[in-house]
Amino acid sequence: MKKRILRAVLNIVGAAMIVNGIWMVARAIEWFFYIPADMLATGEPNGHLIRDVGFAYIVFGFALSWSAFQFQSRRPVFLMVAFFMVAHALGHASEIFIGLLPASHWWIDFPLVFLPGLILGILAVPRVWEWLLGKAAADNSETNLCDYPAQGQDPEELP
Repeated sequence: MKKRILRAVLNIVGAAMIVNGIWMVARAIEWFFYIPADMLATGEPNGHLIRDVGFAYIVFGFALSWSAFQFQSRRPVFLMVAFFMVAHALGHASEIFIGLLPASHWWIDFPLVFLPGLILGILAVPRVWEWLLGKAAADNSETNLCDYPAQGQDPEELP
């Protein structure tokens, strides 16, 4: 049951990222003015930058959805997407703290920036991952960092 919930969360967040990315690429200036995020507080729209970020969202969305189908072997892919979303949320938070964005952005940015960053950040914690997948499944991951050969060790000697 927990695996189904995890798969659903990753697919929902991934699909939202893909849809948002496609909108950013296809209609950059429209996206800037119509996304419910008070983008004018960040300055004038830059279509090129919006499209670049849109492509990143499309790639990260597909990566997140792809990682939902083989959790253990695709964990590094998931972690890179989680890192991006957490860094994105921290970037917004720092701009609010130092006054580059108004305090209203705590609420404006919550559903599309802070909440996905928080969810993916929590899911990236190894203990949470183990709880969701079971310790044995998490320990048997093909990509567990502990499974990589030490310097000079023959990879064939790994369990």
